[in-house]
Amino acid sequence: MKLHSYDDFTPLREIIVGSAANYLSHERDVTFELFHHENLTGFRSDWAYPRLATTRGAGPQSWHIKRRYTEELHEDVENLAATLAGLGVIVHRPLPLPPNAAPIAGLGWQAVATPALNIRDNTLILGEEIIETPPAIRSRYLETRLLAPVFHAYYAAGARWTTMPRPLLTDNSFDLSYARDATTTLGGPTEPIASPQPSPYDVGFEMMLDGAQVLRLGHDLVVNIAHENHAMAVEWLERHLDGHYRVHRVHRMADNHIDSMLLALKPGVFLARHDGIRDLLPEPLQRWQFIVPPQPDPGAFPAYDDADLVLTSPYIDLNVLSIDENTVLVNEDCTGLIKTLDAAGFTTVPVRHRHRRLFGGGFHCFTLDTHRSGGCEDYLS
Repeated sequence: MKLHSYDDFTPLREIIVGSAANYLSHERDVTFELFHHENLTGFRSDWAYPRLATTRGAGPQSWHIKRRYTEELHEDVENLAATLAGLGVIVHRPLPLPPNAAPIAGLGWQAVATPALNIRDNTLILGEEIIETPPAIRSRYLETRLLAPVFHAYYAAGARWTTMPRPLLTDNSFDLSYARDATTTLGGPTEPIASPQPSPYDVGFEMMLDGAQVLRLGHDLVVNIAHENHAMAVEWLERHLDGHYRVHRVHRMADNHIDSMLLALKPGVFLARHDGIRDLLPEPLQRWQFIVPPQPDPGAFPAYDDADLVLTSPYIDLNVLSIDENTVLVNEDCTGLIKTLDAAGFTTVPVRHRHRRLFGGGFHCFTLDTHRSGGCEDYLS
């Protein structure tokens, strides 16, 4: 068991696959609303899921998920883990969230805990170091504690283990500029975003960053920054890394995560939502090949009721997972993407993932690669 992961495409040896156990609801408060207030290419939060009606001073709402969807999600995640093991990858798992888990709390807030499913978000693996990143959603504040047994094992085997400064996550911790600059046409969740409530624990803007905002390319890190919370965290990260990596800032490629916008499939080749992303990247990366799949097929997704909470755009299936520079795990329902990758010379492994839009993640989101064969290479020179 050895931590060694510098990229997303060299041969995969070990991985953590998240757990969907007891994922029964979404805790909708200002932190959840802001995180999912995605505006790029028109997929805004008012389009993506039902509007949350609030009154001033009201607490969060627990938005229950239909039991059938949670059971099918659990089936698909367990199948993902089995598929990876069948490909010869050592698979580690987090602790499952217990049924009826007690609420978690910070200074001035309380939330229902979320299972460690989208584990790419709150952890960044850089080489031989585990970095727990500062979360932006209250219900996910202690999510990495469910990963602690795996992290302890890697630490015992010689890995470094760092936790970035933890935010207080009051309403006023958030830079609202992205949400306010993102003009919506249907109203959107304006009450919680426009009216942050004061707290005796306010300290101003705080660091927030998800690992899924970082594209790892050996010696180089491309990091998406949408607002001041991200900028503060990247400043800390760059100081912490102390010149061992080159950090390239890109601005507002998305509201937060970029791994359903852009993924490196191998040196010189990106999978991209659209070719315009090229212009946002550092000049050496603009010369890479950009594979752009067809537009998503609406028929590739389950039909949901109006009250079902849809968290992602139809582009979520770009969130693929590479086994090596030639082999890619792809949602079996995304036939257009499969054909595109096959035509480009990749070997695709179709895997079922039905309710990705309800749970906010694809195969890349649900996993954390902890050992790949590649090193701290310079892919930009």
